[in-house]
Amino acid sequence: MDRLCDEILQLILNELNDPAAFSMLSKRNHEFTKDPYVRAVYFLTRYGRIQALYWALGRGKLLSERMLDILLGSGAHLSRYLVQLAMHHYFRTQVTFIKARWVRTLTFPVFAHFLSIAARMYGNIPAGKNEDDGSILNLYLKQTRFPTEYRAASWEQVRDVVEKYKFIPFSDKDPMMAQFPLVLAIEPRLLPYARLNGFSMDRKYRNFVFRRMFEKPAMMFEARTVEIMKNVRELSRLDPDMFLSRTVAAEICMEAKTNEPAYTALKRLDKEGVLRFELSSVLFHNTRSVTAVHTGEVLRMLHKDFRSEDPAIRLVLLFTIFFASPCLVPVPLDQTCKTSAALERYVITCSNKIDDLNLGPLTRKDLTDILLSKFVPERFVGILEYARSVMELDHREMRGVLTDVALGCLEVGCKGKMLAKLVDTYDWLEDIVAAHIVKKYQIQVEDLPPAEDEAACKAYTAPLCADILMRRGLPLTFEEAAAGPSAPAAVPAPAQAQDPAAMQVDDAAPPDGSAEEPVDGAEDDGDEDESADEHETVAEAEEDLGAIGQDTLSSMIRKDEMVPARRRRYQVHYYIHQDNLGNSPYPSEYTQIGKWLQEHYGQHSAVAAVVRLHAVINQNSEIVNPHSHILQRPPSVRVPAPTTLKHFKLLARLGRAPSIWLYDDIENGMEFYFSEEDYLTAEELSGASHSKLFLSKTRRARQAVKSEASPTPGPSTAGPSRLAESSSSSASGSGSSIKRPRRSVASSVKSYVVPDSDDEDLSVESESESERRSAKRKAETNMQRWIKQLDILLKEEQRKYTERKRRVHASTPPGVKVKVLKTEFHKSLAFNLPRLRRIDRDKREKLYGADVPDGGYSESDEDEYQDRTARSKRRKVEF
Repeated sequence: MDRLCDEILQLILNELNDPAAFSMLSKRNHEFTKDPYVRAVYFLTRYGRIQALYWALGRGKLLSERMLDILLGSGAHLSRYLVQLAMHHYFRTQVTFIKARWVRTLTFPVFAHFLSIAARMYGNIPAGKNEDDGSILNLYLKQTRFPTEYRAASWEQVRDVVEKYKFIPFSDKDPMMAQFPLVLAIEPRLLPYARLNGFSMDRKYRNFVFRRMFEKPAMMFEARTVEIMKNVRELSRLDPDMFLSRTVAAEICMEAKTNEPAYTALKRLDKEGVLRFELSSVLFHNTRSVTAVHTGEVLRMLHKDFRSEDPAIRLVLLFTIFFASPCLVPVPLDQTCKTSAALERYVITCSNKIDDLNLGPLTRKDLTDILLSKFVPERFVGILEYARSVMELDHREMRGVLTDVALGCLEVGCKGKMLAKLVDTYDWLEDIVAAHIVKKYQIQVEDLPPAEDEAACKAYTAPLCADILMRRGLPLTFEEAAAGPSAPAAVPAPAQAQDPAAMQVDDAAPPDGSAEEPVDGAEDDGDEDESADEHETVAEAEEDLGAIGQDTLSSMIRKDEMVPARRRRYQVHYYIHQDNLGNSPYPSEYTQIGKWLQEHYGQHSAVAAVVRLHAVINQNSEIVNPHSHILQRPPSVRVPAPTTLKHFKLLARLGRAPSIWLYDDIENGMEFYFSEEDYLTAEELSGASHSKLFLSKTRRARQAVKSEASPTPGPSTAGPSRLAESSSSSASGSGSSIKRPRRSVASSVKSYVVPDSDDEDLSVESESESERRSAKRKAETNMQRWIKQLDILLKEEQRKYTERKRRVHASTPPGVKVKVLKTEFHKSLAFNLPRLRRIDRDKREKLYGADVPDGGYSESDEDEYQDRTARSKRRKVEF
């Protein structure tokens, strides 16, 4: 340490929060840290030129007159605001955000020297209550909602505070750190002076600042619109990063009727080209607020001011027309205008609004998109009656629309109630839906992305049973849940035939409904890189413009004020329950589509098997969890759908951890199946036959468990032939190291039973009882079969992990250590499999006693041969 030069010691010192221990390390360090120049460099380097004096004034024993001169001469910023608060604090006046002793630790000569420097710089400094520069700016900020002539602080006074007296917040704890950007928003002409003082406008302030620019004034005055436009132009000119985002623009539009000056200024800025987006693009359609009457009126007014041919905007406006005031419409779907006067008025009102906005004529696709929205009310008979009476669809076309809607509801997770009402009213839809699910949505291991493509496996989502609130166990944000079109992009093709048998589904189509396109192998990699860069640029631009919300400007300003002042720039939203209702990307009351399918078709049906397959992949806990709301379910569906080994294989391919409920099923004695083919008939798997409710137990007769071809077959599924095959293969692979199993010989036991006595009968009975118990022990339980098959999967995962680890290490330069992570499936199975073994061991010990064997048994009773380990040699003990 003594050989280090002073420059190195200075660098070490600058990294220490408390250099006291460093100064006491040696005499040289002590003398080095006493140098005023070293101390000044420490505060400037560690805290910056703006906060250096604030922190130095709090170290009274370190600060001297010489050090103070070096700090100011080296560029430390001294504002009149800092001097005023130091005077207040030193002479025992309270400073709200300073709780420590701060300048009271200074000696009086040093503080007097500090005051003399401040007097030379700023002359007579006001020291009275509420006369400091921060109070002046706060007063100016509070009176911004008043007309200019009614404001106590003038523009010249505020300009002098920033330009002449070098105002800038000097501590992160100072409330002015969050208030000062608002002052710059009200007077953008102060921004150049603030930059000279060292202030930089953070992008986090952007929405926070522009909201206060467009805030509704307490007193309306004519120059308000001109003042807003001038401030926006000036701030955008001085700082390119400060521009009006779509988030604030949407908030202004939401209160267009109550804050007319702000809305008028926004329209003028759009016409002048100041905005970086088209104002007509702020319409939204992925949240529940489209069903509100106020939102519908605002959106229709915006459409009249900003005409757009965007089909998404047209669809949103149709939502606001058909979803408004559905309470007067009757509930049953078989009602018509001839039987209900309220339904006739609803159809006429919707037709007039569509003509007024020039949105007609509606097509069959428009009708399907409207009905497939997540926010369609339960009383949607009016939309169907509009199609019959206004669009004049005949019986065959209406049948096709209902079929399209019923099949489209399958991929919208919250449409269970709507599909239930359609199937209850039109019973011919039941078989169509069941056949469509069984034929189109079957998933095999080969259909999944390859395990080597980790990004594709992570992004893969099964089409059915997607949880609208959670994604792989983590809650979704509003932006993630609302992402995507309001109606599914892959709408089933219209049904032209009238009978259910005419609904043919292409078995070769992938689960997501997208057709495969031939890939050109000669495509240039440079084109791919260019397209990727373009996508990244577009994504960054969209992110800069801001997300579109549904809150009004006044409500967002209120939320900003509810957040503590020091954290406002870090807080995006401060929601309460009432605000969340309109922003929710799902309806208020809904039933998951997978839950309804299980209840309607039964847990042991082919439809339920496909639904559980998708729910396991998407980790939808409400469907996978058999105990979720179990008392609210019908008695026939309280028993969960069977868990199969196929579920684990699919998760192993994707590298996802199985749900804990799958392990609970095994623990509770769930019967072992390789796949759904083991408990379903061939007719059910082909989709040819589907009953309306639940199939009888005779049709549910479970087939014998089929053995799978495996490189390391488990003893549970191996009969005598398979066991012999595995023994012979292992013997051939290992040579003569493994001994041939010997025939089991009954051990001779001495008996003291008297011949022809009662003891002999008792002995025979006890022997027969022990033989029965021994035979019962050999019967393999479901848990043992699960354990052995999962053990095979675990060995396969370990083998893949070892190969991947070997490849990574082979491609890594020598000397570089790379940690290869296991998949989530591998870690989950390695943790839960020993737990299942312990549970199985405990259960067998309770049934058969402590002498129960550890190994498993096959199903065959002809276990004539047993493997015996080599007898260990006894160790001789010498006395």
